[in-house]
Amino acid sequence: MPRIKAKPHLRSSVMRRKVEAKPAGVNVKSETTARSRTKPLALSGNAAKPRPKADRRVVRTRNALGDALVALMQEKPFEEITVQHVLDRARVGRSTFYEHYRGKDDLFISDVDEFGEQMANLLSKRRENSNRVAPVREMFSHVASAAKFRPALISSGKFQDAIELLQSHFARGIERRLSELPPARRIKPDERAAIAHAFAGSMVSLMTWWINRHTSASAEQMDELFHRLVWSGVGDRAPR
Repeated sequence: MPRIKAKPHLRSSVMRRKVEAKPAGVNVKSETTARSRTKPLALSGNAAKPRPKADRRVVRTRNALGDALVALMQEKPFEEITVQHVLDRARVGRSTFYEHYRGKDDLFISDVDEFGEQMANLLSKRRENSNRVAPVREMFSHVASAAKFRPALISSGKFQDAIELLQSHFARGIERRLSELPPARRIKPDERAAIAHAFAGSMVSLMTWWINRHTSASAEQMDELFHRLVWSGVGDRAPR
């Protein structure tokens, strides 16, 4: 899954984006995210905790490595890519690589993990004044822009791992968002976690359907559809 931009001009790495965390209204369309690479999160239902900011040099190194891996995945099968291939493409030393990652699989999952956390919490971080519980428009727009990377991702055997990790992040992000929206605060915490998990699964399923069917519906229209489903499910707790 390439490094992400909601309004992307696609870089070689599909997972890079800078998420803008300032307040925004529902129609704001400029989302951009800083990435600080870390190891994968446990797939729990707990709300995601903020991560410490990484040193700029560390971020540049991780970006270069992530970019290199994504570019290589589009050139050859994932199993044929070696750490040395990544190092040569990124112009990073072996010892530096192993300061951050255990191997190429760890590099890939870390990229997905960072993107998932940033995207899933986008609405909360910028304190968006809307009834949206997930950045469906932004996520779908990114996926559409990264269409050329999808065959490489599927053939790598990493597609399902990426989807499951992203879904876990969206479940936590939706749970957090529901806790912030006044009408939804009445939902009991345990029930809120279950609802968030169900909505995250629905979002991923809807995204897969949208991609596979090549429907003419826009990302904005899918966002509206998803949130009609969300608030019809939550019932009278929906914002007025």
